[in-house]
Amino acid sequence: MTARLDPFAVAPSLMKSWAGTSLAVADSLEPSLIELVKIRASQINACANCLNMHTAEARAQGETEQRIYLLSAWREAPCYTDRERAALGWTDALTRLPEGHTEESAREALEAHFSAEEQVNLTLMINVINGWNRLAVGFGLWIEPAEARVKAAETVA
Repeated sequence: MTARLDPFAVAPSLMKSWAGTSLAVADSLEPSLIELVKIRASQINACANCLNMHTAEARAQGETEQRIYLLSAWREAPCYTDRERAALGWTDALTRLPEGHTEESAREALEAHFSAEEQVNLTLMINVINGWNRLAVGFGLWIEPAEARVKAAETVA
């Protein structure tokens, strides 16, 4: 796939800020949970780039194939913790806002398993991955996971 536009080349200052914010938000909760949220939102948004990148990252962090494969059916799969289920429910509710107001039951689960600060951190993470999904889908981006790690390292530098 050839990108229709490279936002890193066109708007380097803003993209560097966006990437830096993304990394800071990703560091605010446990890495395994963050990757599950990124994969789930990317499934909903049909973002091949982000699915490729975050499934590879999850595997590198020790996530199992079973849990990655079952994310699209997380409600029925017994392999997720209650905390992960709360995060996935919140991800679904916020990623699917146009489909109706389903966030009330998701919010109850969220409040039962996350502190107030963690709720904000998770909500920011969901916003970040949805933003990346829209950049990737909108501009036809395809970045291999190893290349993304290099870009992320450049952002921090």
